[in-house]
Amino acid sequence: MGKKRKDGKKSKSKKKDQTEYTLVDLSPALTQAARSMRTVLSRNLFESGLYAGQDGVILSLAESDGMTAGGLAQKLGVKAPTMTRTIGRMEAQGFLERKPDAEDARLTKVYLTPLGRDSVQAIEMAASACDRLATLEFSDKEIRNLVRLLKAIDANLQAEALPLEEPDEE
Repeated sequence: MGKKRKDGKKSKSKKKDQTEYTLVDLSPALTQAARSMRTVLSRNLFESGLYAGQDGVILSLAESDGMTAGGLAQKLGVKAPTMTRTIGRMEAQGFLERKPDAEDARLTKVYLTPLGRDSVQAIEMAASACDRLATLEFSDKEIRNLVRLLKAIDANLQAEALPLEEPDEE
């Protein structure tokens, strides 16, 4: 427990990091934070039978069920073959099903099964627990600023990102 200050409030026991960071510290810190966040989220999702990356597929389909594998791949920023393998695995697990498109039989669309729909709440709870852990002792203002800055970083990078091209397969 922290000591009481003169105003009667308890002081925080953790000291603020006084290190002078510079721009060269950004990429390693952001990459490590993202890895740590993904690791904790994966652990939180484990009991529901989901693996890393599968939560994004389910949340995307919960938002817009009946997407193509290519549409999912583009939305989640992965290559189409990776998405096809992920869909196959999730279909075998019972989270998804593939069906021919009603209007264009050449297209196959991906839909959530009842198990997939039921997993949305588990994903949201796992993500919320991860968010709370990541922002322990952050004020609401610090969280708002962090999210604003991360979105700005993403927008800057997205503006310069080149689309991923698939290698020619023979």
